[in-house]
Amino acid sequence: MSMMRVALQRLFLKVQAVVLLAFGRRQNAADKFERMLRLQPIDGYALASHAHVQVQLGNFEAAIKSLLQFTGVRPQDASAWFNLAYVLQQAGRHDEAEPAFRKALALDARMDRAWYGLALVLMTQERFVEAAQALKKNTELQPMSPHGWYRLAEVWLALGQPREARKVLGHLRQFEPRVAEQLERGIFAVHPEPFDKLRTGPVEGLRQAQPERTVDGRYPSQLAKVSDAAH
Repeated sequence: MSMMRVALQRLFLKVQAVVLLAFGRRQNAADKFERMLRLQPIDGYALASHAHVQVQLGNFEAAIKSLLQFTGVRPQDASAWFNLAYVLQQAGRHDEAEPAFRKALALDARMDRAWYGLALVLMTQERFVEAAQALKKNTELQPMSPHGWYRLAEVWLALGQPREARKVLGHLRQFEPRVAEQLERGIFAVHPEPFDKLRTGPVEGLRQAQPERTVDGRYPSQLAKVSDAAH
């Protein structure tokens, strides 16, 4: 098959996939991306798009497979590593997600959502001191987003430092009073005793409390956009 014919077929399949996605037919679109990959296994656009659709379908293992290939094609792309880390995290493969988040940060230390994702992994592993460090980085980069601050309050409580958690609560009240209110009646209500007397160590039920406010895409509720994925 000539290179020109292959290029035309890939373009036709890409157009079909985009149209199918516009009509919500994700599985059919995934099939088109798979056909593109049979024509060109290192097609960055097809790998990234296939992974994205598989995440939407809840097929994390298929997405991980495509993203592992994609990081091989684009090893210097921080967003590619972030996407791999995010999907690994969603699949519960936290030990594998951590080095992928760290790789993303090695390539782009200002990727705030990667600091946040790394913190979530560290919290799951109960490595709260490291999680606090990651969340401090996150809140430095995104000081007006409530998500990092919320998690930082959780971590301070887990470390037995309720005064630090209270400082976070006071900070949140300045620009996100609704989230601050939820924080107070959520994780601060886990123990009825005065905050100064909270015992040290992980707080029971800590990670069950989550912000109600939806994430705006700057945190790992969705995949990061990958630049020049088509090349």
